[in-house]
Amino acid sequence: MRASRKVLFVACATALVGGCATYRPEPISADNSAATLESRTLDDSRLQQFIELGLARDGKPDPASPWDLSKLVLAALYYHPDLDIARAKLAASRAGVITAGQIPNPSVGVPLTYNSTVTTPSPWTIGVMINFLLETAGRRQYRTAQARAMTEAAREDLATAGWQVRGRVRTELLNLWAAEQKLRLAKERLSLQDQLAGLLERRFAVGEASSLDVTRERINRNQASLALRDAERQSGEARARLATAIGVPVRALDDVKFAFDAFDNPVLLDAEATAGELRRQALLNRTDVQGLLAEYAAAQSALQLQVASRFPNMILGPGYTYDQGGKKYNLDLSAELPVFNQNQGPIAEAKAGREKIAARFTALQAQIIGSLDAAVASYRAATRTLTTADALLTGGEQRERQISRSFEAGQVDRPTLVTVELELAAIRLSKLDALILQRRALGSLEDALQQPLFDPGRWPSVPEQNPRIVHTEPSS
Repeated sequence: MRASRKVLFVACATALVGGCATYRPEPISADNSAATLESRTLDDSRLQQFIELGLARDGKPDPASPWDLSKLVLAALYYHPDLDIARAKLAASRAGVITAGQIPNPSVGVPLTYNSTVTTPSPWTIGVMINFLLETAGRRQYRTAQARAMTEAAREDLATAGWQVRGRVRTELLNLWAAEQKLRLAKERLSLQDQLAGLLERRFAVGEASSLDVTRERINRNQASLALRDAERQSGEARARLATAIGVPVRALDDVKFAFDAFDNPVLLDAEATAGELRRQALLNRTDVQGLLAEYAAAQSALQLQVASRFPNMILGPGYTYDQGGKKYNLDLSAELPVFNQNQGPIAEAKAGREKIAARFTALQAQIIGSLDAAVASYRAATRTLTTADALLTGGEQRERQISRSFEAGQVDRPTLVTVELELAAIRLSKLDALILQRRALGSLEDALQQPLFDPGRWPSVPEQNPRIVHTEPSS
């Protein structure tokens, strides 16, 4: 009986031993979350450290400079919730690697039997059976390979999310730059229109201008005033959208000084070169392309796992029984009999899943080609339009200088001079529209290529840990 008690004690102790992990509740409060989001600013000390490290790695060690595209992108990498979601998915994938690599725990059984017809030497039959699951055909290796491939896919998805965040920040900062440029030109146009309308009203008062001319210029002045208000609206909306792209409330951008150098001096690509080597790089090296390749590798491992599952696992069950005074040792070996199926269904599902990812990969590359073709076409057209606008502006400036000299010589009157200045203002607005179209087409190219064309430099990788919790340096 002493031996049986030891066996029983070991079995019970084994059954009661658990892991060290414990449950700890972490409730979410909508009020606290909203308050945290509303309190975000660009003056946060940890954010400033994060930006300083990022700029130093990119060779821009001046964190006190105005908020340009580089600094705003780093702020978005620090704050934007889309990256938190991608980080959570990466953490879940890493946990999946641990799960896939775990060796199955054995099971234990303690059968007890009492024989009332036997009194000596003992009416009890007591034993312990420990069953070990022996996985065959490399199942655990395939599971682990699948989980690691999904982790790599999640890492590429995080990088893709970072590129998408950068693209939105760039787009909204470009929109803000365009709105402020239009606002400046709208103010100049309204000032000129006020001058012209005032001059004609005074001429009309002395009978030197017709009411038709005065009415026409009043209408033009009203239209210029409405255009100014519309430019102010666009500027306000662009600022709000920029705040959303960064992940901060719009009031966090109050009194913020922006720098638009990235749009004044971008990398202007040769469209033919874009259709060549850069196109190939995008089709091979974009993060979403690499992510789907990793998913395909995971699907390959999943299929291997299901094929391996055709072979049954083995269950090894060593045991000991104290049988009414007798000591018995036994070894059970059992396995599933693949009589009714050979795992055909899961194998077929795994094959279909692999084919689905292959189709998604082909569709993604086709989408990249289409995006590049559209962006290149738009960029070429916008560049031609901008060239025409430059020529028109040069002609308008020459005409304005000629009329100015004639006005100084007393050969033309002021309304004529103001009219020419209004014409030049309209040409400048047309050139601005062409310039904005070209910069937006360049932004589309940047998105399609996943290469920074505005503010080029080393693109900082997205921190895999939340920089607001763990201080993480953005690496190149």
